[in-house]
Amino acid sequence: MNANEPTMTIPLRTDEHGTIHIGNTRVTLDSIVNFYLQGESPEDLHSGFPTIPLQDIYAVIAYYLAHRAEVDSYLKKRNDEAERIQQEIEATYPPKVTRADLQARLDAKRGKQDSN
Repeated sequence: MNANEPTMTIPLRTDEHGTIHIGNTRVTLDSIVNFYLQGESPEDLHSGFPTIPLQDIYAVIAYYLAHRAEVDSYLKKRNDEAERIQQEIEATYPPKVTRADLQARLDAKRGKQDSN
């Protein structure tokens, strides 16, 4: 690399909980990468997250593409942790109404509408 070539700073920071954010925003790396993988362009991402400069979005995507395995591993770990926490909360605070109860209510409501 030539000493006169510009270097790119990747605007990522890790908070005290291990979550990676974009620059000084609350937007997470998870959000940008997940929307990017769903087909959002950098310009679309900038429209959705206007607090992040467009050049930073490009830098984050470039970082993701260059470090895909590492970032995918981070995202999987975050997703696994989110699932664990959700299961823990649901076990501690089970819903008062189950999905089956809601479906029965919906079916009963549809039955009343059909008879009218």
